[in-house]
Amino acid sequence: MADGWKPSYNPWLIAISVMLATFMEVLDTPVATVALPHIAGSLSASVDEATWVLTGYLISNAIVLPSSSWFSSLFGRKQYQIISISVFAFASALRGASTSLTMLVTARVIQGAAGGGLQPVSQAVLLESFPRQKRGQAMAVYGLGIILAPLLGPTLGG
Repeated sequence: MADGWKPSYNPWLIAISVMLATFMEVLDTPVATVALPHIAGSLSASVDEATWVLTGYLISNAIVLPSSSWFSSLFGRKQYQIISISVFAFASALRGASTSLTMLVTARVIQGAAGGGLQPVSQAVLLESFPRQKRGQAMAVYGLGIILAPLLGPTLGG
């Protein structure tokens, strides 16, 4: 990128959109953690069984996370980001409609896999969208979402 780089789009709209996608993914873990006793009770499961709601999400997320660069190369960053957000939202709806623990854990595994690509691809898109001198400000906006999500999660989950 040259110093006179001028995008034909507003990079701040991109910063807000990728921050919101990451906010959604980061928010999801504390929401489920706080609601775990209620999940166990409403699905007639023990708390030990219900912890698979968290474990399944984290395992699938951890598997996809290092693969996100390969998926970005395969589909393109924009397409992979859109696919991840779409699958994450679909799995969230499926999770909300779950009638059994098995269905809930399956939805959370899908959600974790989709969420695994959101953070690294969001950062790549963000850095790609800003000139060097504005990247610090862009990452500050992005970091705001990452800091606020875990703070709001217990409130929203409770």
